[in-house]
Amino acid sequence: MSYRCVTCGEVHDDLPDLGADRPDIWWSIPAEGREQKIQLTSDTCIVDQENFFIRGVLQIPIHDYPRSFGFGVWVSQKRENFIKYLENFDSDQIGPFFGWLSTRLSYYPTDTTNLKAMVHFRGKNVRPLIEVEPSNHPLALDQRNGITLGKAWEIVHHTMRIIESN
Repeated sequence: MSYRCVTCGEVHDDLPDLGADRPDIWWSIPAEGREQKIQLTSDTCIVDQENFFIRGVLQIPIHDYPRSFGFGVWVSQKRENFIKYLENFDSDQIGPFFGWLSTRLSYYPTDTTNLKAMVHFRGKNVRPLIEVEPSNHPLALDQRNGITLGKAWEIVHHTMRIIESN
């Protein structure tokens, strides 16, 4: 399946990673109030100076495939950890920090929002890795056990149908 990358504009033939460009809380704020209440960048989000989020990558191993399948997701952070991240944005010498997954991955029938997660910082201008806490949630199981390439494409197709219908 070929697709045009929204980041670089190039056409690719390989498996795409998926991502959310804002945490789910963004959608709960009325549109007319978002500009006053939310400070959003491609990597951070602050809501009402009380709720702090960082964007990272949740990777799922793919069996017999040379790379993992990535989801760009948001994770809440307590103020102190968020500030530490901002002050050490390009460092792998901080964390890991606990947070709550703040992105609903619609492929999974059980809500992924508010799953416990750890944020592992990698430095080198690379987004942090997000590790969902071990549990029986299907996302946690997929991250621990890996998935087939067929399932990865199933997730992509499901997500693309959702995007196209909005």
